[in-house]
Amino acid sequence: MAVKVFIKRQVPQDKARAMIPLFRQMRASAATQSGYITGETLRSLDKPEEFIVISTWQSSEDWKNWLQSKEREEVQGKIDDLLGGETEYDIYHYGFSE
Repeated sequence: MAVKVFIKRQVPQDKARAMIPLFRQMRASAATQSGYITGETLRSLDKPEEFIVISTWQSSEDWKNWLQSKEREEVQGKIDDLLGGETEYDIYHYGFSE
């Protein structure tokens, strides 16, 4: 069953420009992973430091494989170093089925 993953990051305005290539690198790498369907990056109008990435995966297992991959961990490490904060992840499946 397909899942949507919501990735929330607080990006101080003085670091937003430095985040752009890291966001692009992460998306490009994710797009080559098995089970990746699509993704988008949103920035809050009310809270400009808040970014949400929404990605869609064919299954939660596909997402977990990407989450634990060395390739992703390397880029996430750069993001963590730049932001000095924690990235939040929430995973949702479609509909009411279990």
